[in-house]
Amino acid sequence: MSSPASRFRIIESTLREGEQFANAFFTTQQKIRIATMLDAFGVDYLELSSPAASPASRDDCATIASLGLRARILTHTRCHPDDVKLAIETGVHGVDIVIGTSSQLRRFGHGKSIDEIIALARDVIPIAVEAGVEVRFSTEDSFRSDVADILRVYEAVAPLGIRRVGIADTVGIADPFRVAEVVRAVRGAIGPTLDIEFHGHNDTGCAVANAWAALHAGATHIDTTVLGIGERNGITPLGGIIARLYASEPELIRQRYRLPLLHDIDHAVARLCSIDVPFNSCITGFAAFTHKAGIHAKAVLNDPSAYEALRPEDFGLSRYIHVAHRLTGWNAVRARAEQLGLTLSDEQAKALTAEIKAAADVGHLTLDHVDAIIHRHVNAHAASPTLAPVAMPTHAPSSPQPASPEPALIPA
Repeated sequence: MSSPASRFRIIESTLREGEQFANAFFTTQQKIRIATMLDAFGVDYLELSSPAASPASRDDCATIASLGLRARILTHTRCHPDDVKLAIETGVHGVDIVIGTSSQLRRFGHGKSIDEIIALARDVIPIAVEAGVEVRFSTEDSFRSDVADILRVYEAVAPLGIRRVGIADTVGIADPFRVAEVVRAVRGAIGPTLDIEFHGHNDTGCAVANAWAALHAGATHIDTTVLGIGERNGITPLGGIIARLYASEPELIRQRYRLPLLHDIDHAVARLCSIDVPFNSCITGFAAFTHKAGIHAKAVLNDPSAYEALRPEDFGLSRYIHVAHRLTGWNAVRARAEQLGLTLSDEQAKALTAEIKAAADVGHLTLDHVDAIIHRHVNAHAASPTLAPVAMPTHAPSSPQPASPEPALIPA
């Protein structure tokens, strides 16, 4: 089997699923900005909220569809003739039709049986197909649905002219093993021609792993949002799946996407939603390329690949060695001295490291503290006048201290 990275497509849903995030209230101009940034990054599709949601949603679909972006513009609709007709009128390139198939959604949502769902789909899908737009038909809550039921649905809609079927982990209940099993079953039911889209929520922390498993099992399209924002805990984050794909096929991903734009995209959407980029966000979190432990720092200074699966340079970012703490090592301290234009012997570096560790044991250090210790030590060994001791904490803090406004990080 070829690598999943060689055949997948991203359906970027920040302007649809992302709008369902608790803090997302995008204006038309903000949507245009997000759309153009994602288009420049290189996503294949942009999915927008249903035009039936509100008059502004309808206008936004028409506006973004008219921008002439490289990405194809999709909108998400219920399996209802009026919704699909309204979507077609906006000028989008494709319509993503969805209906719930789990017993929970059938009972508490639309109230239809599987037979009724199939009959409705046979009435609605031709409206979009005959209009010449790209059509996806998805079951909602696929992983709480009876597999036999969703296979019946997919087998019924496959001959109707759709481009792909969608499988949705709507409540984030699936794991990678289950995702692979269901995707393979669907592929067996619909044959090799139609594409398969995977939409995975992150309620149990498996969104990226599930998306990767879906691709390995035969899915072709993955839904993402910037930072994974969406209903509840959101869905597969764009940065997360890009990181996973890069780890597998770095050269292909470098060629296919403008990776340095990801940092600005994540931070722009975070600002619009009044949130921070999570510290552990793949690629763009502030700690993503920061190395702290002495053993790690030594290896990274010799060869960054020793402790990095991703190259920060490919994303327009830098790696850092965190030096001002009790876990620091003498190789990191000597590297910092070299950045200051100072040369240390092994003995000096080890003595300085012991002093920094002792100071860190009694309180929070900054890079300024470390630099002052290094300068004082070097000056003393050069027989210069002794410098005044650097002011250090004299007791351990009684409560957690806020992060330093200037983190004790040095570029590697």
